[in-house]
Amino acid sequence: MPPAATHRLNPRWLLPVMLFMLLALVVLASGLGFIAVSPGQVLRVVAARLPGLGSLAQGLDQLLPHVVWEVRLPRILTAAVVGSGLAMSGVVFQGILLNPLADPYTLGVSSGAAFGASLCLILGLDFWGAYSVCLMAFLGAVLTLLAVIWLASQDGQVAPGNLILSGVIVAAILSAGIGLIKYLADEQVAVIIFWLMGSLVSKGWLDFALTLGAGLLGLLVFLYHARDLNLLCLGSRAAASLGVQTKRVRLTLLITASLVSAVCVAVSGIIGFVGLLIPHVMRSLVGPDHRVLLPASALAGALLLLGADTLTRAVLPHEVPIGVLTAIIGGPFFCYVFRRRQMGRGHA
Repeated sequence: MPPAATHRLNPRWLLPVMLFMLLALVVLASGLGFIAVSPGQVLRVVAARLPGLGSLAQGLDQLLPHVVWEVRLPRILTAAVVGSGLAMSGVVFQGILLNPLADPYTLGVSSGAAFGASLCLILGLDFWGAYSVCLMAFLGAVLTLLAVIWLASQDGQVAPGNLILSGVIVAAILSAGIGLIKYLADEQVAVIIFWLMGSLVSKGWLDFALTLGAGLLGLLVFLYHARDLNLLCLGSRAAASLGVQTKRVRLTLLITASLVSAVCVAVSGIIGFVGLLIPHVMRSLVGPDHRVLLPASALAGALLLLGADTLTRAVLPHEVPIGVLTAIIGGPFFCYVFRRRQMGRGHA
């Protein structure tokens, strides 16, 4: 059950505040690192890229525009968009599967992406340059999604319970395949393990463009079907009686959320708990209405992942894989939230 309404915040001011916090964090993170850059200098570097404002870069150290624009900003923006995509996908999965423990990895999407990336690394495939791993990870995720849907289908219907069970089965098979690849990888095993832990190192503008395109497309589809998703949370029969084409809407949302998370995983590697934790936290703050919950979760996911990436990149003495860091942060916190929810049910 959702928390009491008295604990919810007004989205009319919460969403603008979160957006301002995200923009401020982007500027702050762009200045943190081995070479310190002030927020004013960061804004000058960014503004100088606009038509007619190139003179703003005059007087700056010639190294600063390269550090901010070419090195830090693509990685920072990619982190924010990946966090948004994973969080939105988590909201949708939990809504259509009616399972509070569902997230972008429930259907085996992450395992499929990991298997595709591992296969690319061990075979040394280089058909698309540096983005070969991303493409293979995406293909692995898409093929896994198709296999899960096929396995869960019965008489043309896809039941939420069957999807979860099918996802677990396919993910277990792929995990065994990944273990075999790591066993055979020999010298390449360190590269595979590092990718599986999740990382945003050396991300460029193409990575940002890919994730941004997928994220925006997903957000538009999700918001278009937000009312239907609200009704689906009441159950398939109730939704159908209120005019929702449950089969079409569920399949559309399922495929869109899986593709968004597949692109994110292909670019960043395996980053857990964002799609599981953020929907729970934001649902307790803004309520279950997906018209508000989706944009709120997108902003919160961006803040969480960007904050974690900034911490591992610029604060910690050694860079820790971001997937490990999000698990360290999200695991105990989710245990706390889950335990509190159980105690609340016990006193109800």
